[in-house]
Amino acid sequence: MPARNQEQWEKKPDLKLGEWVDSRIYSDEEIFEDELRNIWKKAWIPLMHESELPEPFDFRTAIIAREPVIVVRGPDNKIRAFLNVCPHRGMAVDRRPAGSFLTGEPSGNAKHMTCMFHGWQFDMNGNCVEIPRENAGYQGRVTKEGQGLRRLRCETKYGGIVWVCLDDKVDCDVEGWTGGCLDCIKDSLDEEPLEIFHYHKAIIDCNYKLWHDTNSEFYHDYMHYHNRITGFDDGYFARKCAAFDNGHVNVGTFTVNYGEYEVADDRGDLTFPHLPPNNWYMVDMFPGVNINLRGSAVRMDLMTPLSANKVMIEFRGLGLKSDTQETRERRIHHHNTIWGPFGRNLHEDLVGIAGQGVTMMPNSEPRRILQGRHEGLYIHDEVGMRHFYETWGKWMDRLPSDPSKKYEPGLVVGPEMPPAKGISSFPGKVAAE
Repeated sequence: MPARNQEQWEKKPDLKLGEWVDSRIYSDEEIFEDELRNIWKKAWIPLMHESELPEPFDFRTAIIAREPVIVVRGPDNKIRAFLNVCPHRGMAVDRRPAGSFLTGEPSGNAKHMTCMFHGWQFDMNGNCVEIPRENAGYQGRVTKEGQGLRRLRCETKYGGIVWVCLDDKVDCDVEGWTGGCLDCIKDSLDEEPLEIFHYHKAIIDCNYKLWHDTNSEFYHDYMHYHNRITGFDDGYFARKCAAFDNGHVNVGTFTVNYGEYEVADDRGDLTFPHLPPNNWYMVDMFPGVNINLRGSAVRMDLMTPLSANKVMIEFRGLGLKSDTQETRERRIHHHNTIWGPFGRNLHEDLVGIAGQGVTMMPNSEPRRILQGRHEGLYIHDEVGMRHFYETWGKWMDRLPSDPSKKYEPGLVVGPEMPPAKGISSFPGKVAAE
């Protein structure tokens, strides 16, 4: 067939609505703003791991949908989250990425969060405990009792992952939100405490959903050719996808032949509890997190959308807290051989989405992104993306194949997946049937 002219290029594909999306959902700034408001501010987001706050009064800051968040471990060992915003003049309470409030700062006392701008102080429960010149300045019109931080919903669940939701009105907890998608690895994550051993981040010029998409499908085998011909056998291709409420998908396990790698050793003796030796589960969660349990290590990717064409991806590696130094070093080697910043897998995926970002910059012409592969739910089936965009369409009230039109239910093509359910209290949306 000859190359297409402009009219042919712009023609809608001969596929059903759920089998392709319009590239404007990756590049349009107005759509991006709607996503922050309608999705990211309503969903449970796994922000970090509890081992990043190992001691009472430790803290870490983060961002959800442009809202600054501070997560702290209190003296009671409970982890809580607050908006990182002082109620006085809107200053960030703390601008450091992480640290401890155990010792005092020049502007405040020990064991308190202190806004350096005017010295307002807050305890680890978010209560305001000090307003300089409170009586002299406000004469009782503003008091400490009414000036606490904005508390956020926060749960520590599934192996110590810290989940935060900006919306108090969402009517499900973390377990309800995950809808069973993590049950395949729950026992492995919860058997004993986990600990982070690796962290790096990348800022990529592409839409956050493109990173989700490349994690969701395994059709790009040629990009990972060396992996595919060394460690994987037919069991790799025999894995199936399973869909869950709220847009989540997981992929079944198989046995990886690590002995075939030139620089790798067998991981069977370090396999996580309850996981068969050298096996691998992967979970893709709406709207932007990927959790892999692969033999001896857990990898967790968290996406933070920065603009329609920019995403920050944080990569964490986790092992067992009880590891000896020798065991921990092996886990780090196993993790970084595949998933480190110079590993044999991760950078290849990042090159792929960076190439998509080049073609889907804001104001670029609309393109048709095909997601119509049907292969019986096996890993080359693009059902994970279809399921994700069914949920995306419902939450956004936009048709993924034409975002200028309203959502139509039941876009996932074929009998293999039920229509995705939303959260029943989601504003403006119909309750899940």
